[in-house]
Amino acid sequence: MSEAYRKAGVDIAAADRSVARMKRHVESTRRPEVWGAFGGFGGGFALDMARYKEPVLVSGTDGVGTKLLVARAVGRYDTVGIDCVAMCVNDIIVHGAEPLFFLDYLAVGRVDPDQVEAVVSGVAAGCREAGCALIGGETAEMPGMYAPGDYDLAGFAVGAVERARFVDGSRVRPGDVVIGLASAGLHSNGFSLARKIVFEDAGLSVEDELPECGATVGEVLLAPTRIYVRAILALLERVDVRGMAHITGGGLLDNVIRTLPEGCRAVLDATAWEEPPVFAALRRLSVEPPTAEDLYQTWNMGIGFVCMIAQEDVDRAMAVLKENGGRPVQIGRVEAGDRSVVIRTPHAASGVVMRRAETGVAVDKSDEASGGGPGGAHRPEGGGGV
Repeated sequence: MSEAYRKAGVDIAAADRSVARMKRHVESTRRPEVWGAFGGFGGGFALDMARYKEPVLVSGTDGVGTKLLVARAVGRYDTVGIDCVAMCVNDIIVHGAEPLFFLDYLAVGRVDPDQVEAVVSGVAAGCREAGCALIGGETAEMPGMYAPGDYDLAGFAVGAVERARFVDGSRVRPGDVVIGLASAGLHSNGFSLARKIVFEDAGLSVEDELPECGATVGEVLLAPTRIYVRAILALLERVDVRGMAHITGGGLLDNVIRTLPEGCRAVLDATAWEEPPVFAALRRLSVEPPTAEDLYQTWNMGIGFVCMIAQEDVDRAMAVLKENGGRPVQIGRVEAGDRSVVIRTPHAASGVVMRRAETGVAVDKSDEASGGGPGGAHRPEGGGGV
């Protein structure tokens, strides 16, 4: 090992130990299509062309955000590895693509083999859950860029779908039913606000109990993002799915609208699903309680994934999702109207919060609460920026 490099802050020996310890985790995700041995310069994947007539590759990349700070405070790093995979594979399954392989990127101020192995073990667990292979990655030790203890984690997933089965929401129609799949809590979005409320407003530590949740702050906040791949792949085999959305940053308001074509609005009923107790805890602890616009444009509020299904297929869709651990709930319908999302919720002063595509602004809509139609002259009222 270069002594000069070690004195500059880069420990090649520690990096080598980390690589040796992650090998078994990586190999636990191997699929038959993986080409090449562990430790190569590039990860190979031989796409089985016999399965496709016209394959479309779908890619996604994402990170875990400031949830990483909670993991560091707790001293537990495996769950954020699961989060990293979930954030990527849940995005590409939105288009009907089966995740095939995954790569991760871990940047640190100083290599700690225990920390690196914990992160990679979580990434591998997420890959096994999603059915994709971890075929490569990078652990970058960057003293001067990151302080000792600082780190960042990101991932990249690639999947494939038959061109004729690519889902983009263009076939969503008025009358379709919106099915939501339950989240496990915050997942990996809105943590900057959640951390401010918990650690600054309330002055709590990760060891403190949250009575609403029956668990510590650290346990609640580190609950990993659910991976919906197996449930959705099973659904796609049995049901014509017209549109889907992964509920991440921007919440239900900003993500459901992404799958709606012109002339369609989604009307959701927030009383239809059980809200995880973490959201009640955050409202209680906040010095300045979040508005309905804040809630539904920051957090998932209990719904991590959304599917839009024709009415005649709903019973079959619900059965398939239940059989495959999707925890489905019928949460609304698609109606004719301007491209928008309306959520009927007791958290809004008027009973309704709305986001229109052309404004990008969430507003508390008192006229919608009294049954105002979607085609009228709805002018944004009040606050609630994106």
